[in-house]
Order: sequence, then structure tokens, then C-alpha cells
Amino acid sequence: MTSLDKPTSHRKKDGPPAAREEAQAPQTTDAASRAVTEAALFEAFGGLRGMVETMLPGLLFVTVFTINKNLHVSAIAALAVSLVLGVARLVQRGTVKHAFSGVFGVAFGVVFALFTGNAKDFYLPGMLYTLGLALAYIVTTLAGVPLIGVILGPIFKENLSWRTRNPGRKKAYARSSWAWGLILLAKCAILFPLYWWADTASLGWILVSLKIPPFLLAVWLTWIFLAKAPAPIDVFAELEERERAEEERKAANAAGAPAAEGEERPPGH
Repeated sequence: MTSLDKPTSHRKKDGPPAAREEAQAPQTTDAASRAVTEAALFEAFGGLRGMVETMLPGLLFVTVFTINKNLHVSAIAALAVSLVLGVARLVQRGTVKHAFSGVFGVAFGVVFALFTGNAKDFYLPGMLYTLGLALAYIVTTLAGVPLIGVILGPIFKENLSWRTRNPGRKKAYARSSWAWGLILLAKCAILFPLYWWADTASLGWILVSLKIPPFLLAVWLTWIFLAKAPAPIDVFAELEERERAEEERKAANAAGAPAAEGEERPPGH
């Protein structure tokens, strides 16, 4: 068998090592970008544990109220489990934001419901917060400063550099903020009529069922948009590089000054 008769399909398929490395480089970059995006979203929104902590107090409230119709017992149960979850975050040195945001939200709902004597008012502060957040996402996007970019920018170590230096990323943040705003508005369009027309138990169960799916949809769309966007500009790394260059310049000037003085000194001195 001559060299021309020998199989060459494996050489054509694999190609030179340099070509294989060039073909694999974009895939590696895309995988790294997606991993960074996933980690940032996980940190910003608390991950699976954050979803459980968000849903559990409301679930316990509506469960207890459905059983005994006692507003005080339901409110105390919801506040107690929220406090336990918050303390657990602190003991495990979790994010303080996640530890206290749930406690304050539940406490506000409990106080409001006990003040009015209407069990449905336990949910009203959270519903108003959702409406305000939806409007904030939309208004900030129209103003050119998408709220999701303000939230995620520090986590990606880009701060607000995307506004002027990374137009592709700004576009991705705008799309993400539109997604969050419209999804939350749709959720409000379901819940507010139920607040007026449905009983407390029905409102509570529907609200609990709408806690996670819209949230996951918004996070998934954000991940899709950002995974396809240009990489973030690490402004902290740039700052460190500038400081390092400045220190090197000063060190070079300091080292060059004595040498220059020696060259300028007249002979015999």
C-alpha cells in the first residue's frame, strides 16, 4: 500500500494542532463567559436558597391561615420562620443583604396586616414592592441606565463602565431590564385584581405559586442576554494596572535621577 492509499480521514478531521487550538479557543471563552454570568446571577439573587427563603414565609402564612383562619398565629409563624432563616444566614456568614431583606419584608407585611386586621394585607406590601420594582426596571431602561446593569455591574467588576464603553453589554442589560419589568408587571396584573376579589387563602396560594416561575423566567432571560453579550470590562483590574504602571514610572525616574546627576558632574569633582 502506497502513502496515497493510506487512510487520511483522521488527519483531515483533526487538522494541525494550532488549528485545533484556535477552534477550541472560542468555545473555551464562551464557556468561561457563561460560567461567570451564572456565578454573578447566583450571587445577585441568592440561588436556590434565596428562592426557598423568599417563598417559605408566605407559604407558611397561607398554610396556617387556611387551617385555622387565625391572623395572629399565621403572622407569628411567618415572622418566626423568616427570623430563623435570617439568623441561619448570619451564623453561616452568608450575605447580609439576603439575611435581612426577607426578614424586613415579612415583618412589614405582618405589621401591616395586624394594623388593618385584614389578613390579605400581609401580601399587600410585597405586591406594591413588586409593582414599584417593575416600574423601576422600565423607567431606568428608558432613561438609559437599566436597573439590572446597576445591580449586576459591581458583581461583574465593571461598575457602570458598560454605559459608555461597552454598548453591546448595555444593550443586553436593557433587554434584561425590559424582561424583568414586563414579567413583574404581568405578575401584578394577576395579583392585584385577586387582592380585591379573592379570599385570603386563594390569594395566598396563587401568590405563592407565582413566586418562583416568573423569577426563574426573568433570570433565565437575563442569562441568555448576558451570555451572548461582550465580556465585561474589569475596571478594578484596569485601576490596578494604572497604579502599577505609575509605581514603575516613579521607580524608573528615581533610579534614573542619580545616574543623570553623575553624568552631569564635571571631571575632577
